[in-house]
Amino acid sequence: MVTLITNALPNMPWQDRPAHHTAPVWRYDANPIITKADAPHANSIFNSAVVPFGDGYAGVFRCDDLAISMDIYVGFSDDGLKWDISSTPLTFKGVEDAVTTREYRYDPRVVFIEDRYYITWCNGYHGPTIGMAYTFDFQTFHQMENLFLPYNRNGVLFPRKINGNYAVLSRPSDTGHTPFGDIFYSESPDLTYWGKHRFVMGTAKGDESPWQSTKIGPGPCPIETDEGWLLIYHGVITTCNGFVYRMGGALLDLDQPWKVIARSRTYLLGPDEDYERVGDVPNVFFPVGALTDSDTGRIAIYYGGADTVVGLAFTEVNTLVEYIKANTMME
Repeated sequence: MVTLITNALPNMPWQDRPAHHTAPVWRYDANPIITKADAPHANSIFNSAVVPFGDGYAGVFRCDDLAISMDIYVGFSDDGLKWDISSTPLTFKGVEDAVTTREYRYDPRVVFIEDRYYITWCNGYHGPTIGMAYTFDFQTFHQMENLFLPYNRNGVLFPRKINGNYAVLSRPSDTGHTPFGDIFYSESPDLTYWGKHRFVMGTAKGDESPWQSTKIGPGPCPIETDEGWLLIYHGVITTCNGFVYRMGGALLDLDQPWKVIARSRTYLLGPDEDYERVGDVPNVFFPVGALTDSDTGRIAIYYGGADTVVGLAFTEVNTLVEYIKANTMME
């Protein structure tokens, strides 16, 4: 049996596997859980991340407003399903105006490390890079230095230090809607200076796994298990109708996370429902956040559908890890 090295979360959102459902991951039957009706100022709410906070949950949400200006907003929930989302974007305190000057912000992640919550996002700074901030209370946010030079997207922090250093996964990119992308690992002693860059995994070559042949990128923050870091990621294929985003899973070495133990050859979930196929950007299933319960092994995955809404899916760690190992790619 695979064990989650996380905290107990007995009241996390959950729905049992549907009868006769054999896939390792299944959707919440009341999806989507968040739409623009939950925030009248928004054109769309998607690609958002959540964490346990107090007696409930806090989240950081990507809201594209009615001008289609991309920014991130805070939200709170008692049950992880119904959310109260702020009508104004996050504001940051920072050491320099150059750091907090806003061009755009989108696709946030959030993780608790040591004594505070860290937020990362795709930050506009002469092109896309990875912005970072911390908060203790989801009321006051302190922006830190950008992690990298442009161009980069999908910066995802590990929930603890690796060999004494903070660690992150990211996907270097270009200025546009990147038609390529591999996952890299980096370390920092202080969350300011980053190095020890290591290649983790790239797009699939040939015809073994075409669903992830154009680009891949990290999704929720890596989940620690006794068999390795469980990484839920997105993979993209280019079709005659454009990009199609689906969800995959990988297992990384605990001490050297740039070493891949196993990686799913087949995708876990993809855009099958109307709210994943039809929207501002069609055919997108984009995992961003996850909740875990160490007592039961349950995992709840928050994902963006068609760059328009937020959906929820469920799995169990033993089921997911064993599936990834049994269906791994030939590297």
